[in-house]
Amino acid sequence: MFRGSLFFVTLCLLFLAGCKKPEKFSVVPEIQFLSLVKIDNGTGIDDKATLTFHFQDGDGDIGLGVSDIVSPYDTLSEFYYNCFIDYYKKVNGEFQKIEFEGVTFNQRIPRLSNDVPESIEGELYIDLNINDYSPGCQFDTIMFKCHIVDRALNESNEISTTPLVVKKRL
Repeated sequence: MFRGSLFFVTLCLLFLAGCKKPEKFSVVPEIQFLSLVKIDNGTGIDDKATLTFHFQDGDGDIGLGVSDIVSPYDTLSEFYYNCFIDYYKKVNGEFQKIEFEGVTFNQRIPRLSNDVPESIEGELYIDLNINDYSPGCQFDTIMFKCHIVDRALNESNEISTTPLVVKKRL
């Protein structure tokens, strides 16, 4: 009797598991801005912030491994980085993209799944330097724009952060 009930319960669980449809997203990654929060370093000067965004990808090929260093991911390639972040500073009431010589905000997101293809989603947290140390006023208002690229070189949508007031080092 017990063996027959166990078989029936197992059969029902397998049936229900088979009915569950896996989540499917576009193979083009999509991101959504969640927050940009300053990291308090105890000095009263704002040096770093954490950018948080939600991601989803239908085939799970977000991220690069340490062995992903041949074209198109080599150090001389545009796609060495897979998270592209631009720094904007408010100048005369308008946000302008600022380039820093020899400095990039771009990142290499590590592989998020080894079971490609599979739909994945989650949150990414990226620590960023936010103080540009240029002379001028004591405070700056900044923001970032960001997009990611998966291993198939599909580019996500671009997100913009909320503006952030940064107390500068004088």
